[in-house]
Amino acid sequence: MKIEVLYFAWLRERIGLPRETVETEAATVADLVAELSAREDRYAVAFSDMSAIRAAVDQDLVPLDTALSGAREVAFFPPMTGG
Repeated sequence: MKIEVLYFAWLRERIGLPRETVETEAATVADLVAELSAREDRYAVAFSDMSAIRAAVDQDLVPLDTALSGAREVAFFPPMTGG
């Protein structure tokens, strides 16, 4: 399936892209992270500490074990803080 992947804040800086369309066989967000991390070192570095990353599927915050079936977009970003 094709899915749009968005990267925010320092993830965008480390990966070097704000977004990309990815052809994936991933069943879950965690599987997608594993596929991306295996691509190149820049992805592996960006996703090396998943405790510092949040994910959203179709603009809803989700845990990493969330299924991707039917998803159009996955976004990765650091935790948000309020002020």
